[in-house]
Amino acid sequence: VYDLLGRKVKTLASGYLDAGIHLTAWDGRLSNGGAAASGNYYYRLETESYVLTGKMMLLK
Repeated sequence: VYDLLGRKVKTLASGYLDAGIHLTAWDGRLSNGGAAASGNYYYRLETESYVLTGKMMLLK
């Protein structure tokens, strides 16, 4: 998860996952355990064949 300035604020999953459907959720916490501020954030999903980025909004 990245903030609007492109800084990584949280890693939700890393490493290799077998093929299939995988779900993850962000609880609004930063890597240091603090609460993220309400606002827009970006996510990045990377596989061997493509990279997907998207925008999400955290509302409290």
